Amino acid sequence: MNQSKIILADDHVLLRDALSNLINSFDECKVIASVGNGLELIEAFSNGLQPDLVILDLNMPKMDGFETSKWLYKNHPNINIVVLTMFDSEIALIRLLQWGVKGFLKKDIHPNDLRYALQSVAKDGFYYSHDTTGKLATLFQKSSQNHHYIEKAMLSDQEIVFLRLASTDLTYKEIAAQLKLTPRAIDGYRDALFEKLDVKSRVGLAIYAVKNGIVTF
Repeated sequence: MNQSKIILADDHVLLRDALSNLINSFDECKVIASVGNGLELIEAFSNGLQPDLVILDLNMPKMDGFETSKWLYKNHPNINIVVLTMFDSEIALIRLLQWGVKGFLKKDIHPNDLRYALQSVAKDGFYYSHDTTGKLATLFQKSSQNHHYIEKAMLSDQEIVFLRLASTDLTYKEIAAQLKLTPRAIDGYRDALFEKLDVKSRVGLAIYAVKNGIVTF
């Protein structure tokens, strides 16, 4: 029997070790490495490890699941990505689908469901729970009603960086210096995002960023 080789990325050591042991109990799976963040995952690849599947936590320090998904999509597009997530908003799903994620798992998933999910990704190339399928159906329903919905929901890399910085205690002037933009350009980003995300303040931007997994703690 061919085993799916898996790299597991999660910054919580106890959870990572328990999940690794559980996955290794499945005959068809083998965890070949476990790491604490995206940078350690990249190091594992540079050391020659070649998994069939990567399981990513979204909330990781240094390089989170969103950034790591994007790196994998650009550098190893043939490797399946499954995300462990509590951020199941439509916007988070859009971003993850955009970067090649093939499945979404909740951390409270039953072991039998986890096994089925991994089998489905190995066999069919994807796994979506009923909950995720429902959210995607809602997403496309909204899109059919409003042709600009998905376009408005998708954020550029620069907008994501700005949202992360806007969720800190940096002033707009300091954000401008960090992004090497003029204060007027930053005001333009802010006002455009106010309209795009339908919020009215910097606090609203921060709440949006946290709710959709753009900023994690």
